[in-house]
Formats: sequence, structure tokens, C-alpha cells
Amino acid sequence: MVPNLCTAQSFERLLGAVKLGDAQTVSTLLQQGLDPNSADTDGNTILMIAARLGHRDLVSVLIARKASVKRRSPHGDTALMFASLKGHLAIAKLLVENGAEVSHSDWTPLQYAAFEGRPEVVKYLIEQRADINGLAPNGYTPLMLATLNGHLEAARALLHEDADLNVRGPKGETALEIAKERMNKELEVLLRRAGAVD
Repeated sequence: MVPNLCTAQSFERLLGAVKLGDAQTVSTLLQQGLDPNSADTDGNTILMIAARLGHRDLVSVLIARKASVKRRSPHGDTALMFASLKGHLAIAKLLVENGAEVSHSDWTPLQYAAFEGRPEVVKYLIEQRADINGLAPNGYTPLMLATLNGHLEAARALLHEDADLNVRGPKGETALEIAKERMNKELEVLLRRAGAVD
């Protein structure tokens, strides 16, 4: 009979190795019987943690070990959302190639990428047919989220793919009105050049 190796000590060792991006140790522990879908006390799986921290080789190992790319944390986050938030393009690609969902209910990877100003990830997710005008739970589109946080290049990437300029946010505001309220002249000029009007 195989002994139960999922002890607190081995689990802590697993989490520590994940945080360090130590793919070899993680692989060894998984071979010994630890669950590739193990999660920390916040409910984030080790795949989510590896994706957030930018450990591409480890993400690859975990996917090969059948870690779920679609699992969501108690807050609704996925590994792809964490990779998008942090701008880890190579990891985002790896996750999508292995079945991660680009669009779903609640917050999406594209909204996270726009919110944090990750233009390369924004471009990639749009190429993968992410909903460019999808409303986040707070009522804003990716373009509005990029504008709210002053992310010029992310906004440019969205406008290049014809993001809708006329969607109105929860207070009835457009992306242009957000840029004006934030006194962000560069974004205001960019949006006007794309066709936004008062």
C-alpha cells in the first residue's frame, strides 16, 4: 500500500518549491503522490501560483501532470487571469494552447490585462477571440479599464482592434469622458484620433 504523502510537511515543501519555480522538486513531489491541483489556504492552485509568479517551465510541468487550467479560485480567478494580470505572455499562450478559457462570466483575462496595462497580452487575447467589449463586473469595458488606469499602450492595442468607443460605464461615462476626468491628455488625444467625440 502506498503511504499517504500528503502530509503538512510535504505540502509546505510543495508550496515552497512552486514559489521558487523549482520544477524539478515539484515534479518529484507530484510523482510521490501529491495532487497537481493542490491549493494554498486562499484557494489558489499551484498552477495559479506558478502562472502569477511567471514560472513558465513549472507551468509546463504542471500542465503535463494534468493540473486543471480551467479551475477557478474562490475569488473567480484562473491561472490565465493571473498570467494576464502580471503580463506573462509566454505562460498565457501555454495555458490557452492547453485549453484555458479566454472568455467566461465574471472578470476575464482580457479585462485583467487591460486593467494592469499589459499590451502584448491584450493583443494576444484579442487574437484568441476574447470579448473585446465585454463588461467587467464593475461595468467597464477593457478600454475603459485601461483608460481608468492611464495605460496608453493597452488602450492603443484595444483601439487597433476596434474596441467600441461609445459604450457607457456605470455612471454613463465613455472612455473619452474617463480620460478627460483623469486629465490624461495622451489618452484623450488617442481616443479622439480613434473617433471618440464629446
